[in-house]
Amino acid sequence: QQRMPYETVGKESFLKTYKLTNKSDLFFVAYFDNSLTNYKHQLLPEVSSDSLFKSGNYQFSLYIDHQLIYQSNLMPGAPQAKNQNVDTYLNRPLIDNANGQGTWSEAFWNRFMNNGGDSILTDGNHVLKMEIRPYVKTDTIRIGEIMALGELTLDVARHPQIDITKIQLNMTEPYNGLKISNAAFDTKKIKELKGAVAEGIFKKINSIVILKEGKILIEEYFNGENRNSLHDPRSVGKSFTSTLTGIAIHDGFIKSDTQTINDFYTLNQYHHFSPAKEHATIKDLLTMSSGFDGNDEYDSSPGNEENMYPTQDWVKFTLDLPYQDSFKENWHYFTAGVVLIGDILNKSVPDGLEKYADNKLFKAMGITNYKWQYTPQNVPNTAGGIQMNALDFAKYGQLYKNRGVWNNQQILTENWVEKTLSKQKQIAGRDNEYYGYLFWNKTFKANNKNYEAYYCAGNGGNYILIFKNEPLVIVITASAYGQPYAHAQVTEMISSYILPAVTK
Repeated sequence: QQRMPYETVGKESFLKTYKLTNKSDLFFVAYFDNSLTNYKHQLLPEVSSDSLFKSGNYQFSLYIDHQLIYQSNLMPGAPQAKNQNVDTYLNRPLIDNANGQGTWSEAFWNRFMNNGGDSILTDGNHVLKMEIRPYVKTDTIRIGEIMALGELTLDVARHPQIDITKIQLNMTEPYNGLKISNAAFDTKKIKELKGAVAEGIFKKINSIVILKEGKILIEEYFNGENRNSLHDPRSVGKSFTSTLTGIAIHDGFIKSDTQTINDFYTLNQYHHFSPAKEHATIKDLLTMSSGFDGNDEYDSSPGNEENMYPTQDWVKFTLDLPYQDSFKENWHYFTAGVVLIGDILNKSVPDGLEKYADNKLFKAMGITNYKWQYTPQNVPNTAGGIQMNALDFAKYGQLYKNRGVWNNQQILTENWVEKTLSKQKQIAGRDNEYYGYLFWNKTFKANNKNYEAYYCAGNGGNYILIFKNEPLVIVITASAYGQPYAHAQVTEMISSYILPAVTK
């Protein structure tokens, strides 16, 4: 029900029954006779503790009503080796709605839900049983005896009846640069969506703003937020880097998107120098298709962004990476490359990137309340995290819908908008999804129709969507950071509620 220090947990602390709603948290504490390393040592007595850490972990099994639903041999790596060596307990979240970050134990629960748990946990009473065993993997997998087990009767109530007669939609008012739309929409659908957010069916949603024909049609806030709240949309901020690159090219501070990075850096001063690295272009970085050995989707990648953040110089980190032209063949998500573009901009435009962005983009659009994050060199962090309110994010999306025009001023050239909102690279492993210049592209399905959108996206379920054939810009801000459901739930919101409500 809530996380407790394991030292204070007694027999009386363990629940026998628990009501499981969409808003419920669920934690467990397990006690063992030995540490995990000792249990694994019993399975492989001839192997050192370092090797044991890399060759096994816990096996978790979840039963519902005495039927095994999901079993997972957790990948080596978490918990850390020092904890596996000495700890004789686990104190972990399975569901943590307030502070969850998608940690390994939460990820296990989400896999359970996606592999049968969701369908079998129908409303009513169920017995949940959990077993923990050690396992090691060499040529074969060896499973140890049960280390801990426990069970709990769940009173499941995950499908609430939403009474839309009690739900009021927010009354919108004009905002700086945005008028109110009088267009009709299906208020019932939006009330259902609002109720689903309130009931925790869609989690950690903070705002929904919909512009139609450039005017505010729908504006809803959740979890204590309002139209003045600044949201951290993580990698949504990457798209602003593309915008500022286009402006800097138009102003002549950067020659073109085909300009190579050796115009800005003496590359033979960095590790893994190669002539190929000198030919990397700004376009390569904008389209996530450079030859740098960096892929955020793989923990083992040298250029993974998590390896960059602890370093003292993110640009040096990036330029030090190995480089092969063969890496350019496939799209690969590479945050460090966007940091490099930010540094190029910062050293190329007058008075640095922060003042340039304010003068050339934000002031021109009436955006005055925003916050950058910064690199260790105090350069605006173009990897993401620029904070704004939801309406200003919507204005940014509308700038692209307007083909670069805001308030009769051509802020961004029409040519750059066309280049940006283009299918430069197909995204590997995804059907009919593409990448432009730090903008994504995919097609949503609703009303048995297809709705193509270019969009900015960020961890936690943050989106600015510009629909190609509809007069719509949609902003959703959320803080489900690290959670595997974050993006899937936004797709469901758009396909099942928003598009049916605001399109014919």
